[in-house]
Amino acid sequence: MVWLHVYDPLSWPLLSTLVATLPLVALLGLLAGAGWSAHAAAGAGLATALAIAVGIVGMPADAALAAALNGAAFGLFPIGWIIVTAMFLYQLTVEAGALDIMKRSVTRLSADHRMQALLIAFSFGAFLEGAAGFGAPVAISAALLTGAGFPALEAACLALIANTAPVAFGALGTPIITLAKVTGLDEFAISQMAGRQLPFFSLIVPAWMVATMAGWRGLLAVWPAVLVCGGSFATVQFAMANYVGAALVDVVAGIISLVMLAGFLRWWQPRECWQHGTNAMKRDANDDSARAIAWAWAPWAFLSVAVFCWGLPTVKATLEGRAVPPTVAQAHAATPIMPLLPKSLVAPELPVPRLDGRIAKVPPATREPLEIERAVYRLNWLSAAGTGILVAALVAVPWLGIPWRRATGIWWENLRRLSLSLLTIALMLALAFVTRYSGTDVTLGLALTRSGWLYPVFSALLGWLGVALTGSDTSSNAMFGSLQRVTAEQLGLNPLLICTANSTGGVMGKMIDAQSIVVSATATGVHRQEGAILRRVFPHSLALAILMGLLVWLQSGPLAWMVPR
Repeated sequence: MVWLHVYDPLSWPLLSTLVATLPLVALLGLLAGAGWSAHAAAGAGLATALAIAVGIVGMPADAALAAALNGAAFGLFPIGWIIVTAMFLYQLTVEAGALDIMKRSVTRLSADHRMQALLIAFSFGAFLEGAAGFGAPVAISAALLTGAGFPALEAACLALIANTAPVAFGALGTPIITLAKVTGLDEFAISQMAGRQLPFFSLIVPAWMVATMAGWRGLLAVWPAVLVCGGSFATVQFAMANYVGAALVDVVAGIISLVMLAGFLRWWQPRECWQHGTNAMKRDANDDSARAIAWAWAPWAFLSVAVFCWGLPTVKATLEGRAVPPTVAQAHAATPIMPLLPKSLVAPELPVPRLDGRIAKVPPATREPLEIERAVYRLNWLSAAGTGILVAALVAVPWLGIPWRRATGIWWENLRRLSLSLLTIALMLALAFVTRYSGTDVTLGLALTRSGWLYPVFSALLGWLGVALTGSDTSSNAMFGSLQRVTAEQLGLNPLLICTANSTGGVMGKMIDAQSIVVSATATGVHRQEGAILRRVFPHSLALAILMGLLVWLQSGPLAWMVPR
């Protein structure tokens, strides 16, 4: 028997909305306000969500528990798998001494920490977001910033702030592709609309990040470099999104931004070198040779190549045992290339017992009279981004000259060190899945749809809320995309503008979702300071989301000429 979502279980929309917020309040309140550890706060939030789902909304208890287990499994794989493999690669570079050479090479390019944050957190992080997504940019950027001499808490916060503007086009355009499927809108049109919103924030975010770490005076002292970094990224982002498509926006824009800024720093440097106090790196009198620098950076080059290849449609299809479409594989092929590997072995799809096909969305959350919710766990262990990172790490072992016996020891030490963080991520994803399958996320979303003529502002905030709840712009688009279109049509607004706002507004929620915060804390070694990180980044997240909402509101009125026809 199929259980239908109930979006107003208390027959009073305001009270139902307040009750639906309780799991989120429990999680964030205990984490940021009461100083609880991340795993304890996540456990309390999960318990609250289960109690509301079963006791108030009326969700079958076995389905609620199945949703929690499904979320926990998704938290461990593929999310946790990325963190484990990325941190394994990082620890290998520490063991071999390559990290110290990397530090000195970055210092040789610019000893100024503001420049290093732009290079690592924004430009390189954007490339990683475009190639892999799913936590990899935050984990790797935060770890590299810490290795470059940044205080751990500062590195975590900067990596989160930087990982915003690129997110809508992340993982080879997956959020845009998902939004198109859910809403029925043209994928290229959504890409164009996002490409006419996010470039403004690609200019703002690097400046915002520098001002956060060094103040407004510190920003004014380096505005030419910030303009080169953000301006080159924004220009390429606009061009790719509007004339090419969503898939390679971040990959190309990230590389161009990195190259342009590195080239600019060859002949321009800030008048005063700004660094983080006692953590500052000093220039080494005996500079490393070009060969040593190339040796030290090679593992990260391996990683970049691996995550990019793993994200290519042809590679992904092959590794998942799927037929490669002829439009991708061969321009003139008559039939798809058949898979080389059995799908049941490399990417088994496991329907979740007691959950798959038992839950259904109803209007206004969907345009269909009834939309059955699928719950299928995909164990795509070979095509997962974390596996690509692991391959890069395994290639790096002999390259760095580390004995395999020692590398094995580092792997197990890394797993032990990350065990508590993996538990936290599993609990937080379990909370997100219970919220999704019980329909309480839609209850929260419906509250924002009642804002009338201000809805263009709140459409971006709805996307922000979706990412904060799920930790993924893709998941937020899948969750709220249909609701956004239904609401836009009811209010006489442009569905393309409003639905795209769900994705572009959602990117600002990336820095406060619990999953990303735990990833950043894990990568920097500040496991019990997740609450401090949340308190630091929350105002920035909300402010940027409101600014995006205001832009969407303007594009629904005086700037309507910006919306693709």
